[in-house]
Amino acid sequence: MYDLHIATIAIIAANVLVSLKGFNDQSFFERYKFGIGPIRAGQKVRMLTSGFLHVDFTHLLFNMITLYFFADRVINWFGAGKFLIIYFVSLLAGSLLALFFHKNEPYYSAVGASGAVTGVLYAAILLEPDMQLGIMFIPIPIPAYILGIGYLLYSIYGMKSRLGNIGHTAHFGGAIGGFATTLLFKPDLLFTETLMVILLAVPIVILFIMEKMGKI
Repeated sequence: MYDLHIATIAIIAANVLVSLKGFNDQSFFERYKFGIGPIRAGQKVRMLTSGFLHVDFTHLLFNMITLYFFADRVINWFGAGKFLIIYFVSLLAGSLLALFFHKNEPYYSAVGASGAVTGVLYAAILLEPDMQLGIMFIPIPIPAYILGIGYLLYSIYGMKSRLGNIGHTAHFGGAIGGFATTLLFKPDLLFTETLMVILLAVPIVILFIMEKMGKI
């Protein structure tokens, strides 16, 4: 049996409990989801609370399974305290990037732990770039860094085309949070994994170049 750290269990439990409350209490869901209008009116707590709400059980399950597989990898490197910092920095970074890109859309709203989970995933990839990941319908393992880069490039495409009912901006912001915080905690990666740091930074640079050019 996979031996989960208590910090991982606590985060998963918090997401499950808050999400279940939101599933059964629409007023609770509406009060704590991410919403540009309410946040700009001063309800900043939504930038945090929205990360523990989910649209439905499938949304919750997907995020928690991803966290299940990658959280303890980060904990093994940094310990529970720094893992929690990475998680919450990534969550808030996702909310901040969503606020930045959608600031003129007062009715834009979102929920989900995807930003925080993507930050943990990106941290794990940066720490273990040789990790091999299996994906459904693909018969061979894929290097983790290729999946990470591809995922962020897809997120840029999703942001530009408004693809699906998915918070691509929060995913991307979470990845930036996880990437930056991991380098802050382990700056020697700049020298021991220089190429990987550069490769993982490429989608981030592309996003902000496109934003400056008005392409997104």
